[in-house]
Amino acid sequence: MAEQEKWQWQEPGTTWKGAGLYHITLTVTSRRPLLGTLVIPNHNPMTAKVYRTALGNALVDCLLGTPHYHPEVQVLHFCLMPDHLHAVLYVRRRMEKGIGTLVRGFWQGAKKLGRAYSAASYFGPNNIRENGQEEKQQGILQEETARLEELSAVLCKEIGNEVYYRPDSVFTEMPFIRPMGRRSQLPNTIRYLDMNPQRLATKRLMPGFFRVQEGVVIAGRSYACVGNIGLLQAEHYDTVHVRHELVDAAAQGNQQSLRNYMNGCVLAARQGVLMISPFISPKEKEVEAVLLTEKHSFIFLADNGFRDYYKPTDSLFDACASGRVLILSPWPYDANKRHISRADCVALNAMAEEICRFLNLNS
Repeated sequence: MAEQEKWQWQEPGTTWKGAGLYHITLTVTSRRPLLGTLVIPNHNPMTAKVYRTALGNALVDCLLGTPHYHPEVQVLHFCLMPDHLHAVLYVRRRMEKGIGTLVRGFWQGAKKLGRAYSAASYFGPNNIRENGQEEKQQGILQEETARLEELSAVLCKEIGNEVYYRPDSVFTEMPFIRPMGRRSQLPNTIRYLDMNPQRLATKRLMPGFFRVQEGVVIAGRSYACVGNIGLLQAEHYDTVHVRHELVDAAAQGNQQSLRNYMNGCVLAARQGVLMISPFISPKEKEVEAVLLTEKHSFIFLADNGFRDYYKPTDSLFDACASGRVLILSPWPYDANKRHISRADCVALNAMAEEICRFLNLNS
């Protein structure tokens, strides 16, 4: 908890009291799917939907009730998943005590609901129904949600505080808070939230491409990876590395060399060459965007490892699901890492060259 709070709260010179947008995530302890059930009609991830349990429905009610206690806050968007809840809050004016106080209040309400759920399950497994499908059981779900919201006080009175607090808590970790520094982040965040059920469905239907594999050795170096490891068996490889000499020359008016290099990378991919790169610089990212748009396969070197329940970013997710990308990381995951360093850039580009040489020699 101390490390988590340090990561969230000790932003230099930031108190997070001002007006703005905030992305909040509350997660169930041990990622138990207590908030909802993922349903994938016809095994089509595009139609995936999460049906709320009574606890999930009560948690959403608790979130939507936040503006009643904090009129300066508006809940712009939310997404409930089986084991966590995302929300985007809009703070319309400066707060006296900051977003942390508001979120802690929501957390206290969530813990109360979670404790009631645990106690109800602990003392009577049938007290709270687990599967509330909205179309068929809406009345039952609303009834169970109302019971759950009242259950905490009743159980404390009937069985005593000592016994009531015996079951494990559901929400033991403080919600994660991320300030959204630019209004332009809002559409991307909302899209990310809305795509969560589809991503989870895709991972469940195609788990192989999303499972973290450790100890993949290439040219004597060990990597962790996610994606299609079969891409290490291609016939030809090359790197994407836009060197600063090309960028400097383009800034001086000689853009032809840079254009020729970038076009050459795309043409090679069209001819079946598998490109390898960390895709760090803006020009390298432009090449990556074309590879993704044209659905070419490639190997991506990541500057950070894979955390628990890792899933690729929006730009790489579909490519990973289709087996068109392999993501390699030579380093373990670091939760405190914010920006890639120059040393990391140099090391990753050198590794791309190393991998390319090794695979071409052994293909």
